[in-house]
This record gives sequence, C-alpha cells and structure tokens, in this order.
Amino acid sequence: MKKSCSRVLWITALCPVLILPVCQAQTPSSPQAPEATLPAPTWTIDQAVTCSVHDAWVLGEKNEQGFFAIVKSLAELSEQKRGLALPDSEAAGRKFGEYIKAQAKTDHDQLLYAIVDRAVRMYGKPVPATN
Repeated sequence: MKKSCSRVLWITALCPVLILPVCQAQTPSSPQAPEATLPAPTWTIDQAVTCSVHDAWVLGEKNEQGFFAIVKSLAELSEQKRGLALPDSEAAGRKFGEYIKAQAKTDHDQLLYAIVDRAVRMYGKPVPATN
C-alpha cells in the first residue's frame, strides 16, 4: 500500500508537466499526434468520473500517460459542462497542474473529478456564445 501511495505522490508531482497540454488548445496549424499512435483507453468516462486519485492511477494502468489521459478527459468534460475553456498559456497550465497536485496530495481518496472540476472553474474562462 505504501508503495502505491508513493507512486500516486510521484505522479501528482508531475501534474504541472502532464497537465500543460490540456491548457494548450490545438489549432488547425498545430501539429497533432496521429490518433493511431495512442492506445485506446481501457476505461470509460463514467468510470473515470467516479475514481479517487488513487483509483485513477490504477485505472490509468499505473503510468503517467494513462493517468494524464484520465485527467485530460475529466478536464474536457468539466470545460464542456461548465461552458469554460482553459487559457492557452504556459503559466495557466502550470497553475492548473500545481493546484491539482496540491489537492491530490491532501487526500488520495477524494474524487479526482472534483479536483479537476475545481481547477477548471478557477482557471477556465467563459466560452463566447455563438449565434
């Protein structure tokens, strides 16, 4: 148990590095990784929403890429539900990641979605309405 907790702490320490791409919107001129190179997730968004920080680490197959995929999906869901978009800046990405890291460290059994949603509400900006 202690070993898995240390892994969760380690991954949350990397959140600023891992979360940054979430804050950088992809534009048509931005290079995108081919979808075929990324393995399909073995989880559904319904599973991810109900995960604690620790459960998300396990669901992400105990690796950074899997955990980041969950955080990214949760951030996208929160942005959509809240009508917000994360700013396209490195500073905002760093703050977003630091907030998630700090909150995840306080209680590994809290819902990861709750942390991500709070971060989106803190750092997200309203999406302009289109007519």
